[in-house]
Amino acid sequence: MRKFILAAGVGILAGGVTTTQLAGPLLAQQAQEQSSVYEQLDLFGDIFQRIRAQYVEEVDAEDLIEAAIDGMLTSLDPHSSYLSPDDAADMRIQTRGEFGGLGIEVTQEEGFVKVVAPMDGTPADQAGVEAGDFITHVDGEGLLGLTLDEAVELMRGPVGSEIIITVVREGEDDPFDITIIRDTIRLTAVRTRTEGDAVVLRVSTFNDQTYPNLRDGLAEQIEEAGGKENVSGVVIDLRNNPGGLLTSAVRVSDAFLTAGEIVSTRGREPQDAERFNATPDDLADGLPIVVLINGGSASASEIVAGALQDHQRAIVVGTKSFGKGSVQSIMPLRGSGAMRLTTARYYTPSGRSIQALGISPDIIVEQPRRSAATEEEEAARSTRSEADLRGSLDNDSLTEDQRRQIEEERALAEATAELREEDYQLAYAIDILKGLNALQQ
Repeated sequence: MRKFILAAGVGILAGGVTTTQLAGPLLAQQAQEQSSVYEQLDLFGDIFQRIRAQYVEEVDAEDLIEAAIDGMLTSLDPHSSYLSPDDAADMRIQTRGEFGGLGIEVTQEEGFVKVVAPMDGTPADQAGVEAGDFITHVDGEGLLGLTLDEAVELMRGPVGSEIIITVVREGEDDPFDITIIRDTIRLTAVRTRTEGDAVVLRVSTFNDQTYPNLRDGLAEQIEEAGGKENVSGVVIDLRNNPGGLLTSAVRVSDAFLTAGEIVSTRGREPQDAERFNATPDDLADGLPIVVLINGGSASASEIVAGALQDHQRAIVVGTKSFGKGSVQSIMPLRGSGAMRLTTARYYTPSGRSIQALGISPDIIVEQPRRSAATEEEEAARSTRSEADLRGSLDNDSLTEDQRRQIEEERALAEATAELREEDYQLAYAIDILKGLNALQQ
């Protein structure tokens, strides 16, 4: 016992000597770094004063400082930025689902403004703006060299006013103009309908209304169908959904999961990591689910798709998602402004980060470009059957109920075929649900 105490004493003493020897250089290094920071701040102050005194035109000091702050933040990544008091107020309104503008979510890629997704039913959507479009000019003014906030500011304007954006699109040889009339954007977070015997939940954004809209809409569609037994499954359509609130994505994922991790976030410090877990109860009560995604599905959309995919609760169909795997925190600043700062990456339940990689669908299904079918193509699709032959025998072995059932099934199949012409990916998802439902039965 005495040897142990002695050994411990020597260890402590040696440690004390080592600490004393290292403390000097460490303190000197910290002092040097702090001195360098102060020198840079002095340099900033010098430049600031020279601009105010010697720039060719008089400049506003507040505008200069805001530009400097925004430049510092935007140099970090495309999603960090400074929000002026007006921008911060607009953002708070957007999370409630109503705001003015064009109705597009944009990002910046190598200096170009890229459309993440147009929002459903908005002026941009109706004018034909597509996910992946690059906006090069606004009313003839080039956007190259502007910050994302400056470009967005150019696209803002009074409700009812006209804007012309110049777009470069993959597959198109030349840039072209799109005319849009600005309007007040009232987002319906979730639209629900029934296609055949499948419930379609079209989720266009993740805000405070998304989960209540989804919950109530799903219950209403199941009730109108006469109960769960008359529903083949659920399609969650997340195509061109640019994301939104992390908490909303967690609630939507939790709606269809009964246990396990939904998503985890990991920041710079290990103690800042968060993990969100599912709670019991499944709104779909075990019905098969297909999730639709594409290149315009970003952020919160990818959290939902990744969680349901990793837990094998849904089959993910479509094309690779956008790949935004970072979390931004909104931090209020003095003067009613705010700072949007990337503070963490998020990870799906299996531990994968989708940053720049996106969610890969279980089944890749491209959406064919719309084109008018020629008369020859339409004629080729129509075929003759036994019933069209002159003198063919009638089928008198079926009861009226059997005939009615056959006609109803045929009508559903024809409706799906028509939908395939309009929205091939959605029709494909509904076909998958039919197959899964048939296997379960």
